[in-house]
Amino acid sequence: MAESDRYLQSRAWFERAEAVIPGGVYGHQSPAMLTRGSYPFFITEAEGCRLRDPDGNEYIDFLCSYGPIVLGHRHPEVERAASAQRALTNAGNLPSTNIVELAERLTSMTPGADWAMFAKNGSDVCSWALAVARQATGRQTVAMVDGTYHGVHGWCNGVQRGFPDSDRASVAGFAWNDLAGLDGIFDRHDGDVAAVIVTPFRHEAFADQVMPASDFLGGVRERCTRHGAVMIVDDVRAGFRLHLGGSTQCWGVEPDVLCYSKALANGYALAAMLGRDELREAAGQVFVTGTFFTEAVPIAAALATLEVLEREDAPAELERIGRRFCDGLASAATGRGLAVTLSGPPSIPFMSFDADEGSFRRSRRFAGVAAESGVFLHPVHNWFVALAHDDATVDRALEICDGALAVVADEFGRG
Repeated sequence: MAESDRYLQSRAWFERAEAVIPGGVYGHQSPAMLTRGSYPFFITEAEGCRLRDPDGNEYIDFLCSYGPIVLGHRHPEVERAASAQRALTNAGNLPSTNIVELAERLTSMTPGADWAMFAKNGSDVCSWALAVARQATGRQTVAMVDGTYHGVHGWCNGVQRGFPDSDRASVAGFAWNDLAGLDGIFDRHDGDVAAVIVTPFRHEAFADQVMPASDFLGGVRERCTRHGAVMIVDDVRAGFRLHLGGSTQCWGVEPDVLCYSKALANGYALAAMLGRDELREAAGQVFVTGTFFTEAVPIAAALATLEVLEREDAPAELERIGRRFCDGLASAATGRGLAVTLSGPPSIPFMSFDADEGSFRRSRRFAGVAAESGVFLHPVHNWFVALAHDDATVDRALEICDGALAVVADEFGRG
């Protein structure tokens, strides 16, 4: 199939979409985020670690729906649990009893967590966590790392169009790994800092990922305790890939509130907010709700997902799979004379080209050629591995990526 014909059906669907959906495809899934002409606009089928588009093209998936797919698409145990629950009830007048089971399961496996509440998206629970912290402390100011993606609510929306400046009036920013900057916020807002919200590591799009300095997360914990502020960890993106008890356990840190979504239910829409007993009353007082927050089918899927994650020692296996992929990419790049940076944990990796110096020109070409050849990577957003990625699949993906690196070296030169 000629390259110009590869996405005929997908383009036809996009043209229909543009007539009835603003932008055709919007948000983080917008075509503008990818390499123009090298990707489909839609996906029609997914199983394991493979995707298929409307034109029948197949891809090895290293984006995993931007993180939710931790076991593999349509994992049989998860689908059986979801189907069994769907046959009983999903969105009811009252919650299903399995919401109690999931809260019990999460609190039992998460050090420092005494209760859990549920929503649909990471943005939901991160914003909810801020409200709980403010209610519990009677304070207003929230400290967050500048530019961190915590969702699309006004207080943290990175684009900000359509949101008033007042949404950010009580948010104070500091730099990643900058404890002195955080101290400055506590000094300037003495007695009024309700919470500090951080991610386990820095993972914004259009940038290499940055791990925490050895003293950073522990330093945030100590300062929150000393100043009576609530430490909130947004574990939406990384949750269950680094540690089943919360990613900051890798650094020996227990937050006061932990926010999950993405991998919690292996693709079913669910988010969770976990907290310490001292915040239980405030969590009950804050009124945040949603018609579909307590859907029983995603909760059943989450229970099954956690069962598999625990049984398979998922963090260790994801680390192994990711390391195989990252080491292979690094070796292939060196072999092509290309200087690259592989950043982030191996289970949530990202690769950039040093010579791009932030332009991502080589990244877009590399990812585009890989997509045209059957590997779905993202040029400017971190990637994900899943338990469905076996060694043979990773090795096949590396063969394709080596071909894409060869194109980059040929078109841009070595270096």
